[in-house]
Amino acid sequence: MSLTLELPAEYGYTLTVAATSLLLHVYHMTLTSRARKASGIPYPNAYATAEQAEKDPKAMAFNCAQRAHANYTENITPFLGTLLISSLAFPRAGAALGGVWVLGRFLYAVGYTGSKGPKGRIQGFVISSFSGLALNAMAVFASVKLLPQF
Repeated sequence: MSLTLELPAEYGYTLTVAATSLLLHVYHMTLTSRARKASGIPYPNAYATAEQAEKDPKAMAFNCAQRAHANYTENITPFLGTLLISSLAFPRAGAALGGVWVLGRFLYAVGYTGSKGPKGRIQGFVISSFSGLALNAMAVFASVKLLPQF
């Protein structure tokens, strides 16, 4: 049995959000690279040690940037999957929630790398978490909607 899949006319919004989320990756790379250079933490060290971070605010800033970037990479694959699946049935809602997720992840990065450090990530975390959960639910509904009729 085969399935012909026709993309909704509004699916371009979804693809635009997906592309924007990849630009966010470049932003994270830039934050992390600058923080690494400023801290002097050499490759291949993924993080500054706890001792370095306690003594040097630049080492702590690097750890925050690195952790924000790592958290982004942990979340981008499920986000893209749920965005692309949910938008097959709900393209405008999927794109809107995806845009909110990208905004939340941007705020997460800005907050985590700002003067508040790890506590600064909370607002972005909440925004991206709720929009991500909604996308998860929509992806399930969209998948069920695509099942063949019995």
